[in-house]
Amino acid sequence: MPQPRQVRGTALNNFPSAPDKDDIDKTWDYLKSGIDRIHDNLQDGMDLKTYMGIYTAIHNFCTSQKAVGISSPATISSGAHRGAHLLGEDIYKKLIEYLTNSLEEHVKASESHQDEALLSYYIKEWNRYTIAAKYVHHLFRYLNRHWVKREMDEGKKHIYDVYTLHLVEWRAVLFNKVHEKVMGAVLKLVERQRQGETIEYSQIKSVVESFVSLGLDDQDSTKTTLEVYRYYFEKPFLEATKKFYTDESKQFVAENSVVEYMKKAEARLNEEEERVKMYLHPDIAVQLKKTCNQALIADHSDLLRDEFQVLLDNDREEDMARMYSLLSRIPDGLEPLRSKFEAHVRKAGLAAVTKVAADAEKLEPKVYVDALLEIHTQYQGLVKRAFNDEPEFTRSLDNACREFVNRNDVCKAGSSKSPELLAKYTDVLLRKSGTGIEEAELENTLTQIMTVFKYIEDKDVFQKFYSRMLARRLVHSTSSSDDAETSMISKLKEACGFEYTNKLQRMFQDMQISKDLNDGFKEHTQSLDSKVLDSQYSILGTGFWPLNPPTTTFNPPAEVAADCERFARFYKNKHDGRKLSWLWQLCKGEVKATYLRSMKSAVIFQVSAYQMAILLLFNEKDSHTYDDIASITALNSDALDPSLGILLKAKVLKSEGDKVGPGAVFNLNYEFKSKKLRVNLNVGMKSETKQEEVETNKTIEEDRKLLLQSAIVRIMKARKQMKHQQLVSECINQIRARFVPKVSDIKKCIEILLDKEYLERLDDDNLGYLA
Repeated sequence: MPQPRQVRGTALNNFPSAPDKDDIDKTWDYLKSGIDRIHDNLQDGMDLKTYMGIYTAIHNFCTSQKAVGISSPATISSGAHRGAHLLGEDIYKKLIEYLTNSLEEHVKASESHQDEALLSYYIKEWNRYTIAAKYVHHLFRYLNRHWVKREMDEGKKHIYDVYTLHLVEWRAVLFNKVHEKVMGAVLKLVERQRQGETIEYSQIKSVVESFVSLGLDDQDSTKTTLEVYRYYFEKPFLEATKKFYTDESKQFVAENSVVEYMKKAEARLNEEEERVKMYLHPDIAVQLKKTCNQALIADHSDLLRDEFQVLLDNDREEDMARMYSLLSRIPDGLEPLRSKFEAHVRKAGLAAVTKVAADAEKLEPKVYVDALLEIHTQYQGLVKRAFNDEPEFTRSLDNACREFVNRNDVCKAGSSKSPELLAKYTDVLLRKSGTGIEEAELENTLTQIMTVFKYIEDKDVFQKFYSRMLARRLVHSTSSSDDAETSMISKLKEACGFEYTNKLQRMFQDMQISKDLNDGFKEHTQSLDSKVLDSQYSILGTGFWPLNPPTTTFNPPAEVAADCERFARFYKNKHDGRKLSWLWQLCKGEVKATYLRSMKSAVIFQVSAYQMAILLLFNEKDSHTYDDIASITALNSDALDPSLGILLKAKVLKSEGDKVGPGAVFNLNYEFKSKKLRVNLNVGMKSETKQEEVETNKTIEEDRKLLLQSAIVRIMKARKQMKHQQLVSECINQIRARFVPKVSDIKKCIEILLDKEYLERLDDDNLGYLA
């Protein structure tokens, strides 16, 4: 209990002198005069002598050995302690009687006040009363320390220290009769503030503090609770709040748009949060928020959600952010928004693809990927700015993107189209002849590509196409940057694991080994007297490079054959027991042409190995038949015809009617002209590209069958026995990171494994593993 400051002032002449300590009536009259002065005229003060006189009177009275009504000395002697106890109880009861009478007078006085005047009166009397209670408590300190403490220690109920007794009496006499009028005045004041008026909110704050102070624990008088505050203040306040906002929101919605209502609701919610800070008890914050959320949001949630699609269609980002903020306050308020958002993004993505995919066969990979990225970037920004980057909205975005990336108009031409086009776009970026963009910009674009890659279901298709294109870039030295290549592989490894990129990394290692090997071969050839070609060889591991053997026989030119034989001997000396297979279809070179009459200087033809063999034949004579060329080079028509066709188209050779085939005669064109001194004739044919795509897709199907079979065997080896349906489900779960397998394909693979006796059929649709 805080100690009251010393009361200073001038003693009144008519204050009675200290009474006989054994006379309770006179003692109480003496005490009452002092208590009256504290309660009613504290502002006039009390000198120290009077103050100590009252304190001493209480002490003497409580320690007196004579009790009124005890006649025999023997009784007094044997019951001395009980006598003092009775005296303490008497003075305690008289104090209660005094407080009751005083408070009843204040109840009558309060009846003449209403509204703010009543609040002012209540607060004034409360402040006066509680200050006086502290002084009286100090005067009765001896009673508190002895009689009150003893009674409380013995477990007596409804015994309190003097200060607490003041509060108990205030609650029992005055508060119980005026609290409804006081609370009514408070609610009127709050409603005026809600309607825009400026009020003196310190009055409400004082009322709140008084209600909190009256929360005494009936089971333990030393403790306080918030029960009085919650029942008499919080409950009616919340009820009034609910009614006010229910009525106001219904009227506002009827007269204004949903967007305007959201602004209004947001402002009201902010006001209530400020109201708690200004003058309400923090305990009300949670319940007040729930009440406001129910009246302002939950009761109108359907109306808000119906407006969400309109906001999406019109890109009203600020309003969507406001709607998100409001609906996030109520349970399950956002789930319908997430569903609508997902459907909207999916629809937007499909529309964007349809717009650019008039002809799926001629669709440029960059155009397609940019269309996907544009939608993702747009709505990812919306999730971040309007929906606070919430994980559930991000999941809805991911679901929508996964849908329109894998199942759109382009994918109808083939389920593997998205990963194929993405791989081709990556190839364009990483080739020297690609875009010529800056390194930082390239890195950013590769990161965006990985965004689309994340949504692709058939990641094995991307891997196949990407590895073929990477092999071509490495073999032909057309990579724009080793750092960019390494960065892309690192991104793929991070997304799919080591196994996914293992072969890609081995391809890089092979190129480095080949570089070191070529340096050694050059040193070796420098010691030879004979003239050697300026050649480079790449040694590619059969198991890591997605390259097919030549589809034709081939007799290379004598100069080339001699150099190849020289390198083969050098390689076998270093790596005995290894076999070299020549991939002539990937070989290329340069031929210097000095015969051109129309050119002032020599022209360099960049050609394939097959084209080189054809052109070098014209060193002997200017004309050759188709059959001669085929016979000398040993090329079949599938390889020879395209090579001749490009030479004819470039006008390096001439034939009657540009005919290619048996019976055709080819002549060297001495009138060939070119603005460039280096002419690239080693260009791929569309038919070759198409054939390569077909072969890649065929390889993908074969690899998938093997992957499914290995997954089934792995599962069954661990489980020993499984239901057929469980095996199918488990297989899908294990494989879906690479591609989404069809149930029919899994069943076919199970049948294959049954035929190969890896599995066996058991009873009740069970399958067993055969070791």
